[in-house]
Amino acid sequence: MFARTKIRKNKNGSQTEYLQIVENYRQDGKIKQRVICTLGRIDQLQEDGQIDRLVEGLARFAVEQELILRSQDSLCVEWTKELGLGLVFRRLWEQCGLANILKSKVANTRIEFDAAEAIFAMVLNRLSHPKSKLQVHDWVGHDVYDPHFEGLELQHYYRALDFLAQHKDAIEEELFFRGKDLFNQSVDLVFFDTTSTYFEGSTSAEDLCRYGFSKDHRPDRVQVMIGLLIDQNGIPIAHEVLPGNTPDVEAFLHCIEACKKRFNLRRVVLVGDRGMASEKTIAAIEEAGLEYILGVKMRRGKDVQNQVLTRAGRFKKVEENLHVKNVELDGKRYVICLNPEEAERDARVREEVLQKLEYKLHTQGVKGLVGNRAYARYLKVNKDQAQVDESIVQDESRYDGKYILRTNTTLPTAEVAVAYKHLWMIERAFRELKSNLELRPMYHWTENRIRGHIMICFLAFYLEMQLRRCLSEIKPDANYVGVIKALSRLTASKIISNNKSAIIRTELQEDAYLAFKAVHMQVPSRVLQ
Repeated sequence: MFARTKIRKNKNGSQTEYLQIVENYRQDGKIKQRVICTLGRIDQLQEDGQIDRLVEGLARFAVEQELILRSQDSLCVEWTKELGLGLVFRRLWEQCGLANILKSKVANTRIEFDAAEAIFAMVLNRLSHPKSKLQVHDWVGHDVYDPHFEGLELQHYYRALDFLAQHKDAIEEELFFRGKDLFNQSVDLVFFDTTSTYFEGSTSAEDLCRYGFSKDHRPDRVQVMIGLLIDQNGIPIAHEVLPGNTPDVEAFLHCIEACKKRFNLRRVVLVGDRGMASEKTIAAIEEAGLEYILGVKMRRGKDVQNQVLTRAGRFKKVEENLHVKNVELDGKRYVICLNPEEAERDARVREEVLQKLEYKLHTQGVKGLVGNRAYARYLKVNKDQAQVDESIVQDESRYDGKYILRTNTTLPTAEVAVAYKHLWMIERAFRELKSNLELRPMYHWTENRIRGHIMICFLAFYLEMQLRRCLSEIKPDANYVGVIKALSRLTASKIISNNKSAIIRTELQEDAYLAFKAVHMQVPSRVLQ
């Protein structure tokens, strides 16, 4: 079976060429030909691209080895580059309004290069393979396929960082107000925390980069403090970069007050973990006129141990693993939260420890047990004699499956507990910034470059959380990491055959299609160019 052309003469003397599929057959010892079908006029088929689509479709049914043998002398793959992540995140970049926001800001400057594309390239790199700005330039040139990046030079990335530092506040504000009104509710929950990130090498930003308490456990390095605000949906709102020796209290008060004005927030409820619940911190928050929900360290403070935990009253069921009880004490409001499953687990673990402790006391004596913190807390030692202190065992049982919150809000008890439960979002935010997006360490020397680099990480995190939200809307149990891995396997290759070239994409694998569906984007055709 083969293809042939058939020329037909028209009445006006012109000729029309048709494409036919023909097969040979033998009859009476002679070879004859039979037309299987006439596909149509060649000029029309070529103009509409129908021949290319037909060939592509038929190629799927070809015997692979024969296809390779016939094409190996003329087929060449010039390069293969990343494609999938760039397509999906660019779509989000445009949907969120970032593309237009940055272009409008650049239009009011004297910048002549495409700063918006340089910024997107750095953000995309953070989301895929975080590298230094020098390596980003190499990555854009050799590893990722995106025609928008053509013409970008190394200097453009550094200059784009300076631009970001100067317009950081305006970009965050436009991002906030262009989206839906996240704070058009009766209560505005804001999750806040601070972290530090250190520097390698020297820096000229001495006013910003200071020695301070390092949450990275690198007191030998100068650092900056970063405060991050996240809304109740997990979407980052804004961030502030402060000197590395700024105390946590000053950092979050500065951020909250600045953001209340910038975003016109009517009411803010600050949600923080147990590390923020010191009396000094609470006093500063109340003095600033802010509302809060803070975790409390149960084993520190006699009021909590002797009065709050022992207060009579029934727990109210909020969720299967969340029961709550409100306690008022000396003008302070506490909310006790109980997880029944955790309570059972804590009691079981303690019983196992006590059984092992009893056994070791009878077989080994007291030596070696005092230095073991898991055992020592339950021991009552008198010279060389030791026994399990039942009063301590009874006291420890009061904490099983519980945690305590302190708040000055008038929110219902259940809402206070649920709000604190969502605090994991900001904890994950900093994990993402420091690990997946590789915020640290930084090698930039000037203050603008430092602030610009952190803004790149902020924008990358913003896009990640938007994609997570979109995925959850179409498939609540979608695995973000799995989708990203599958999407990263979607590549583009430039193929040269018979002195003609084409750029084609690979097939979608596993859950990559979910990313396109989530951002309402059609999967591009096999032939990109």
